Amino acid sequence: MKTTINKLDKISIIVPCFNEEESLPLFYKETMKELHQIDGTEYEFIFVDDGSNDRTISVLKELSIQDDNCNYYSFSRNFGKEAAMFAGLQKATGDYCVIMDADLQHPPKLLKDMYYALKVEQYDCCAGKRMDREGEGKLRNFLSRSFYKVIQRLTNMDMSDGAGDFRMMSRVMVDAILQIQEYNRYMKGIFSFVGFDTKWIPFNNTERVAGETKWSFKSLFGYAMEGIVSFSTKPLKLAGIIGVLLLVVSFFFGGYLLFQLLLQNHVSGTYVLMEVILLVSSLQMIFVSILGQYLSKDYLENKKRPIYIVKESNTHHV
Repeated sequence: MKTTINKLDKISIIVPCFNEEESLPLFYKETMKELHQIDGTEYEFIFVDDGSNDRTISVLKELSIQDDNCNYYSFSRNFGKEAAMFAGLQKATGDYCVIMDADLQHPPKLLKDMYYALKVEQYDCCAGKRMDREGEGKLRNFLSRSFYKVIQRLTNMDMSDGAGDFRMMSRVMVDAILQIQEYNRYMKGIFSFVGFDTKWIPFNNTERVAGETKWSFKSLFGYAMEGIVSFSTKPLKLAGIIGVLLLVVSFFFGGYLLFQLLLQNHVSGTYVLMEVILLVSSLQMIFVSILGQYLSKDYLENKKRPIYIVKESNTHHV
């Protein structure tokens, strides 16, 4: 008589790290405490060191010696959080994959509820939604909220304020994300693009457990622009819209000049020059917009650079 052994579900915890030497031991301790509360599962940690210049890699090596389920991958330089998340998803072997920040601003206590949502309620994804921005400056708060309003209008995808990277995904959803190989990545847009049923769990913002934020206004602005150009060609269309408006104005202005010529048999040379500039500028902007549409399609289809380069790892799977 054969005895069947129920297979344990594996949860992969993917943690992008950039200068997180102080946060990592605290993060590991708190996350392990919550993982032990989830029955019928095993785990693995996938730490991705994104070119840190502190002792992050040393801490990760210590964790990998302490726990065989801790794996780390260290990039040859800083490729950015988006590349680190992609690398983590590629290396993960779990039935369910979670992306978490090392600073404990993504509460580990939500892991049990996330697993229940996927395992029992049959969602493909369960994501944490930050309900406030307590502790952030008023200017940064205003700019962040404004950005999400703009990008939702430009892309027509669900990228609302508070919907971040903290989420548990099924293997099917992870495999769908891994099919998207573009170099310039914007993960919030990719999560929305692939679809799948998502359950949102609200949580309140908390301060970093240690260290300082790595997001300056400059980096946040660059991240915002990356999101817009990766998932919307509407800025290109704006040139065409302005060009059409200028063309309409030039037609009306040209009609006015023609009327003045018939009425007075004389038109100022300055007005004629203005009409020529308006007409030529409008036509230029329209054709720039058309060319931009074709170039954008080619640009999106021909990104062939590696998304990241691994310099060091404790596994053979580099």
